[in-house]
Formats: sequence, structure tokens, C-alpha cells
Amino acid sequence: MVGQRSASRHALGETGMNYPIAVVIPSYRVKAHILEVISRIGPEVSRIYVVDDACPEESGRFVEQHCMDPRVQVLRHTDNQGVGGAVKTGYRQALHQGAHIVVKVDGDGQMDPRLIPIFIKPLLDGRADYTKGNRFYDLEHIQRMPSMRLFGNAVLSLVAKLSTGYWNLFDVTNGYTAIHGKVLRHLPLEKVSNRYFFETDMLFRLNTIRAVAMDIPMDAVYGNETSSLEIGSILLEFGGKHLKNVCKRVFYNYFLRDMTAASLELLTGSCLLAFGVIFGALHWIQALVTGTPTPTGTIMLAALPALVGLQLLLAFVSFDVANVPRQPIHADLPSWRSPAE
Repeated sequence: MVGQRSASRHALGETGMNYPIAVVIPSYRVKAHILEVISRIGPEVSRIYVVDDACPEESGRFVEQHCMDPRVQVLRHTDNQGVGGAVKTGYRQALHQGAHIVVKVDGDGQMDPRLIPIFIKPLLDGRADYTKGNRFYDLEHIQRMPSMRLFGNAVLSLVAKLSTGYWNLFDVTNGYTAIHGKVLRHLPLEKVSNRYFFETDMLFRLNTIRAVAMDIPMDAVYGNETSSLEIGSILLEFGGKHLKNVCKRVFYNYFLRDMTAASLELLTGSCLLAFGVIFGALHWIQALVTGTPTPTGTIMLAALPALVGLQLLLAFVSFDVANVPRQPIHADLPSWRSPAE
């Protein structure tokens, strides 16, 4: 990883210095780590926004009193808005001050700011619109991740593939991200979740505008930091939000904006599978109640539509996997957002 980091900095050269690059650090109960995080941010970054999300430790004031870095600007919330709300405040300020690329780094020390050149290089090279970290890339380092967090993130990542449409990504709850300013301007930030669903909701919104997202391999550092994210308590909440986003994404991409063979596969497959399951279940219950064997023809009438429907749905999923955005959009976007968007 060290060699990769050095090579990336060399490849980045002075390119990053030609564009305003900003870093947003949401700050809530990270007083013990935030100064070290800021100190490790390299010269490729022109502005650093520390967003004090009504932190009970007054981390914003702490940074102002002890950090001498002239790039740092502290933004404050009077009420806690969650990690998403804090990041969106930083995003808006960065865009207002002309940032070309905006990186989001947590203030708890789990993310190495020295990796920023690796995260921004695909954006500067025109290969991606959005990059995010992936802690599951190296199997050796996965062993250092707490088991409950590993399990929860794995489950959420699998579900999020269907929810966001980015089947090529993993570790979707990873908050180490970088986004091109033009793409950020075209996202409806006011609609993105303010809480822990923020990272996944961002991917959903990015897919609706066909932005290219890329995983960046990274290590995570787990020390004595306190995490307020409880995997067990959010699985049910995230499940409902994922289901809502699945429905919206499928409607947007396969019925509202365009209709393809995949649209017909989804409709026909859903109807056939539902008919086969319901028809079969009713006759199975009837056979249990009356004790009368179900005729072979009736069984086939239930099984055949169910099997064909399942095949059509699998064909739709296969099409959806192949339909991951692959052409970056930021070069074709204006640097402003239409009021109608």
C-alpha cells in the first residue's frame, strides 16, 4: 500500500494543484483524533471544512483553538443533523467556493488522509465521477475488522448492489469518498438522507444520473475510537430504505426514462412468478384441508409459470448487472445546475 501511495502521488504530479480540491470532515465526538487527521492531509488539498455537527465536545472550537492550518474552515450546526447533514453542509460550502473535487474523510482516524491522491486521480483522469473506499479488497486486512462490523457491512453491501444499481461496488457504507464538483452540483442534495444511510443514498442518486462510481482499495484502522453506528439496530431501518430505492431506481431506469427487453422481462416474470406461487399455494392449502391429492395438471399449472417467471427475473437481473454506468459524465455536464433539476 505504501508503494501504491507513493506511485499515485508521483502520477498525480502537479495536476491536483491546478484545481481546487476540498476535504470535508464531519465532526461529532472525534475530538481525540481530528487534529491528527487534519495534520496528515497533503498539499494537494486547498481547503478543509470541519463541520461541527452540534458536537457535545465542541470539536469545532477545539480545532479553531489548536489547529494552525490556514486551509481549515470550521462550519457549525446548532442542531445535530447526522453525518449526512454535516457532509452536505461541507459540500455546499465547497461548491460555493469553487471546489473542483470534494473529498469526504471521517475525523475518527480510521481513514488515512494520505490516500487522497489515490481517490482523486480517477476523477482528474476522467475515468470516474465518484470514488469510494473498499476495505474488503485485501483479505489479509479484513481479519483486523471487528466481526460484527464485518458481517453487517457485508450484508448491507450485498443488499445495496440491488438498491443502488452499482453491482461492481462493495463496502457501500464506507465513508471515504471523492466526487467531481460538476456531478455534485447536479445531485439533489436536499433529497439525500441525513443519517447513516447517506453513503448508500448518494450512490442511488448517482445512479439516477448515470455517474460512474469506482472502488478504491484501502485499509481501515481500528483503535480506541467510539463508533455511534450500531449495525444490529439499523439493519431493519436500512431494509425499508433499500426497498424504497430499489422500486424508484427500477421505475426511473426501466419505465420512465426508457423501456427495453429487460422491462418486459421484469413485468412478465413478476406476473408469472406471482401467479404460480399464489395458485400453487391455494391448491396446496386446499389439498391439506380436504385430504384430496392435487392433480398432476394442477401442479404443472402452478410450477411452470413460477419457473418461467423466475427465469425471466434472473434475466432481468443479468441485464441490470451489465447496465452499470461505465461512461463518466462530468466532462459533459455544465458547471451549474438548472433550477428545474
